[in-house]
Amino acid sequence: MQAFTRLDGRAAPLSLANIDTDQIIPKQFLKTVEREGLGKGLFFDFRFDPNGNEIEGFVLNRPEYKGSSVLIAGDNFGCGSSREHAPWALMDFGIMCVISTSFADIFNNNCFNNGLLPVVLAADEVAVLMDEAKGGNHMVSVDLEAQTVVSPSGKTFSFQIDPVRKEKMLKGLDAIGETLQHATDIDVFESKRAIGQPWLEN
Repeated sequence: MQAFTRLDGRAAPLSLANIDTDQIIPKQFLKTVEREGLGKGLFFDFRFDPNGNEIEGFVLNRPEYKGSSVLIAGDNFGCGSSREHAPWALMDFGIMCVISTSFADIFNNNCFNNGLLPVVLAADEVAVLMDEAKGGNHMVSVDLEAQTVVSPSGKTFSFQIDPVRKEKMLKGLDAIGETLQHATDIDVFESKRAIGQPWLEN
């Protein structure tokens, strides 16, 4: 997993509340277990009409928000069914941080497990970021070490995060990476078991 320390990028405002995982990545894109390529299905029904043409008014189709790496979202983002493809699709599209007032629990966990940072801010702070992102300057800074978000105009907002999850994000540790930190202890255990219980080696 890629480490997340600081992100300076363009922010796209998506004010809709209760966006569920089927809207983030529709079911027809769930046939693969590969992460690469899922970005093409991100918000598919928002981005394209029934004929496959881009819907010009949708924020991520607008030229000024192309290449956005931060999404400012409405309340209860990521609700609905459990699908790890949702953060995969966001990240494959280039979005590495989502800021909202709240996230669905399973989506929130899936984000942390895959290196996408979900930031929870107060409603008035999200409103400020949303409004500023709609202006001429769309650049924001998200500093995980300092636990701050700096708006396009320079306003600074602080956010809370579980210390253990923060450390894993800073170090780029997923579940496998965390386990491998104890590789020496695992080798010692296996060596002792092989000597004391050799029949288990057969």
